[in-house]
Amino acid sequence: MANIAEGIQEEEMSSMEEGVNPIPSITLGMHSCCSSNHVATLAQKAIAEFIGTYMVVFAGCGSVAVNKIYGSVTFPGICVTWGLIVMVMIYSVAHISGAHFNPAVTITWAIFRRFPFKEVPLYIFSQLMGSVLASGTLAIMFNVTPNAYFGTVPVGSNGQSLAAEIIITFLLMFVISAVSTDDRAVGDFGGVAVGMTIMLNVFIAGPVSGASMNPARSLGPALVKHVYKGLWVYIVGPIVGAITGAFVYNFLRSTGKPLSE
Repeated sequence: MANIAEGIQEEEMSSMEEGVNPIPSITLGMHSCCSSNHVATLAQKAIAEFIGTYMVVFAGCGSVAVNKIYGSVTFPGICVTWGLIVMVMIYSVAHISGAHFNPAVTITWAIFRRFPFKEVPLYIFSQLMGSVLASGTLAIMFNVTPNAYFGTVPVGSNGQSLAAEIIITFLLMFVISAVSTDDRAVGDFGGVAVGMTIMLNVFIAGPVSGASMNPARSLGPALVKHVYKGLWVYIVGPIVGAITGAFVYNFLRSTGKPLSE
């Protein structure tokens, strides 16, 4: 769901040559310890995004399904599960793919020239396939009735849910931008900051919109269970929120100095 971008020196040099600003990694100090011999291929990145998105949706949506069917997780448990699984997967594959897990994040980084446009389609495809297969796995494992649906649908009006999605995705992308593009931020604890932001967002907006923040998270369950009510909200809202959040942080972090300084 979050972009923790490549901290590998060769990728940074390649990105500069292509006119793409590299994003320093925020996990495990990889910006300083990665060897130049460990550049991930595009196929490895796509597989990492697929696995990461699969596990995020499987765990997060799984907690929703289990709670609705068995009542054993509770709403706070769902919030914590979403935050933890994103944090875990960030630290697992950020050094390979950047740990986007979210088409809104991928599109935003491409717009702000921190990710190559040519890799966007493959990333989004991998994220969508991960979400669809995770949703299919949950549908096979559990008796998912309409009342136990683990996707996102507006609880109130579409407008309320759209506003909620824009605001919480703004916050998410604002935090991601801070911890992954600014050396003054929290560095190795960036994955924790992103995971905690997601947990807080689910606490706040879960009862209103389901707190998607991620088009892939909503599209997977919708395609598997054929529930399309208000689906456009979970495509438009996160993309608008992510772009706005990145724009605002880029404005705040501007120092008037070249990126190399």
